[in-house]
Amino acid sequence: MSRFDRLAYTPAVRRVQQEMGSATAADRRLRDPGEQADPLTGAEAEFIRGLDGFLLASVGETGWPYIQFRGGPPGFVHVLDERTLGYLDVRGNRQYITTGNLRGDDRVALFFLDHARRTRLKLLGRATAVPVGENRPLAGLLGSPRTDGTVEQLVTIRVEAFAWNCPNHITPRFSRRELSDALAPVHDRLALLEQENAALRAELAAHHDEAAARRPRADDHDPRPKG
Repeated sequence: MSRFDRLAYTPAVRRVQQEMGSATAADRRLRDPGEQADPLTGAEAEFIRGLDGFLLASVGETGWPYIQFRGGPPGFVHVLDERTLGYLDVRGNRQYITTGNLRGDDRVALFFLDHARRTRLKLLGRATAVPVGENRPLAGLLGSPRTDGTVEQLVTIRVEAFAWNCPNHITPRFSRRELSDALAPVHDRLALLEQENAALRAELAAHHDEAAARRPRADDHDPRPKG
């Protein structure tokens, strides 16, 4: 079973599971020792690459957790191998809370959420953040795609464990790109119908003009003498 459970199910969590009646189910998930870090499969890699953002949690020296959002074009989080993620970190509000936290404790939690498909992936890992100049080859690997802005550091996460969540209570939401992709066939169909309507209107107008031209004028049948 996933190592995620062994890391997440602390003694305090186990006591609560016992109180709430879910300890038996949890026991089944803990039978496998799971001491090795979980390797990412193709499913996790594809999911991560397809998203345009994620939440990153770190813990400061005061013991308080801190959550930060990181966003960019799909694929800005690169799956370097089955146990490593990386991305270029760009300048933000310059508080550097996450970076500071990592100096004291490199453990992080990542939350990847796809609202449109009601899917989420939780990941535990150990992160490092170093200036871009310290590893130019890695910076090149992470450079495309990347988040727009001034790049300040390279962030890599060594994956320790991950777990897929159930879709319960995920509200479906769609990004502009997702809506554009989904509605593209509708827009194409509307454009085609507008072209067909324009052609029909032009054809009807031509028939109307032709019929009007063939219609006798009133003075052609006037029996009164002219002049």
